[in-house]
Amino acid sequence: MAEQLAVFQEHRGRMFGIAYRMLGTATEAEEVLQDAWLRWQSVDHESVKEPAAFLAKTVTNLCLNQLTSARARRETYIGEWLPGPVLTGNRLDDLGPLDEVAQRESVSFALLTVMEKLTPAERAAYVLREAFAYSHREVADLIGTTEANARQLHSRARKRVAADPQAHQLPDPQAHQVDAGHWRALVERFLAAAQLGDIAGLESLLAADVVSRADGGGKVNAARRPVEGRDHVARYLVGVLERFGAGILPYFAQANGEPAIVAVGPDGIRAVLFLTFDGDQLRSLEIAMNPDKLSRVEDQLSRIGGVSGLG
Repeated sequence: MAEQLAVFQEHRGRMFGIAYRMLGTATEAEEVLQDAWLRWQSVDHESVKEPAAFLAKTVTNLCLNQLTSARARRETYIGEWLPGPVLTGNRLDDLGPLDEVAQRESVSFALLTVMEKLTPAERAAYVLREAFAYSHREVADLIGTTEANARQLHSRARKRVAADPQAHQLPDPQAHQVDAGHWRALVERFLAAAQLGDIAGLESLLAADVVSRADGGGKVNAARRPVEGRDHVARYLVGVLERFGAGILPYFAQANGEPAIVAVGPDGIRAVLFLTFDGDQLRSLEIAMNPDKLSRVEDQLSRIGGVSGLG
């Protein structure tokens, strides 16, 4: 048993990385890893020549099954569905190395959202090829298809991702990481204007076509549809802070490989916010508020000593 556990733990990081990118939430990814562990315990280990390949294939197939049922659940999901955030940086390596733009893009909030529109097979091919550099032949073996079909699935997925209206939020492969200092200065101005109820000041920081999406999952108060346009978003944000902002403090952090804000109230984390700027204007705001999707962040904060460890 100890040897089986050691092998499983050795490959756990990659398995979680595959599952999280395919499913979009840490909770679902952990459920898949629990099922994978049960299967790993029951298999004849002498017949498994390559544990890494066996475990990757097991997780991939479990994710494909999960995605099929998840699609049905998300059709009845209350309000906007957004991925579950995962903190990165600050000694937190839950998502693996994120030093390169391509690595950060593979877990970016924008890409995880866009990939929801892919078929399960397309998403698997895209994740395995783009994030983990499996060959088309390896991808075919992992998802149980021909090499030609795996190549076609990957090609189709890349085209659909590139053509998606939200693709502008994806990190530029030719660019360096977002200038954290400039981003922080813009966010500080944004937060100050919102907290003061300064509609005009807030509007000056918003793009004309800005979009705000919030995911409360029907468990907390959140807009159930995207809020669009400079005037609507400004008034919506000021109204939300006036009604629900008392006692909530914003902390700068990194999540999913990009700068983010963790909003903390007296009873714990209330939200993780992703703000995407085009120049000096806010283009999109994603607010993850569903408590079920914030549990991973709560766990991570406990590992680094609370919000004080974010700095």
